[in-house]
Amino acid sequence: MDLLLYIGIFIAALATLLKASNWFVDSAESIGLSMGISPFIIGVTIVAFGTSLPELATSIASVFAGQSEIVVGNVIGSNITNIALVLGLTAIVVKNIHLDNDLWLIDMSFLWASAFMLWFVLADSHLSTFECILLILALILFLTYSFKGNERADSDDRPKALPKHYLLLVLGGVLVYFGAEYTIYAITQISTILTIPPKLIALSAVAIGTSLPEVVVSLTAARRGKASIAIGNVLGSNIFNTFIVMAVPGLIGNLEIPADIISFYLPLMIVMTILFGVMAFDRLITRWEGWILLLFYLLFMGQIVQS
Repeated sequence: MDLLLYIGIFIAALATLLKASNWFVDSAESIGLSMGISPFIIGVTIVAFGTSLPELATSIASVFAGQSEIVVGNVIGSNITNIALVLGLTAIVVKNIHLDNDLWLIDMSFLWASAFMLWFVLADSHLSTFECILLILALILFLTYSFKGNERADSDDRPKALPKHYLLLVLGGVLVYFGAEYTIYAITQISTILTIPPKLIALSAVAIGTSLPEVVVSLTAARRGKASIAIGNVLGSNIFNTFIVMAVPGLIGNLEIPADIISFYLPLMIVMTILFGVMAFDRLITRWEGWILLLFYLLFMGQIVQS
């Protein structure tokens, strides 16, 4: 009976987390457009940060709850899910994703850099304060270059941000916090009852749940012919996950880094990141490439089940 109760709390908290994130993303996107920021920059920065909010909130909550191993599982699991599942499904649904922007100009280079940097900082199974600061500085550098290359629209062509957008931005942020608190609470209780390591729940259930905003945003954007936002969302979300979702909890407390995550899941994340770059090199991601990404996701989930 207790198990059903905590599963119910987990579902309700995660649903609140996702809905609140959706409010935050929509409001941030509207405010960004009103400032003349281009759709691709919005996708790779504002929307990406908004869809990474669940990962950040659950990671911070896990540190305060004494379940810090959830952080690295959440980051790596979400990054794998974003590329293998989100990008794979998007490519399959829309058949072919045509890229308007040259991702290799800045963005893909930063994505690869973030993956390799994460590999090196976790190599000793410890994340120091100095390394956390480096990750944050890398994100600041990425944002600086992204907004520097933004082509602003004329003021007459910009939509106006309404007061409700600012209200939903704040309300969404508050609900994200409480949703994350109860999500981690439920995970802790469920893992105790079922004697399942929290890191495996973070790699699978939490990673899928917190990646749902990316799934919805990317599929919706791609179907509307806005592939730039879809790709920018996946790319930017992974960069935010690596730089911020790892760094902020690391500054709050010591993070436990499980050995099997470094030996298998982190290399898999790096392989997926490299594969993403190779597929995007010709500015076209085809449906069959989407199926390949889904096969990698099945490999990922299969390893979790075996564990």
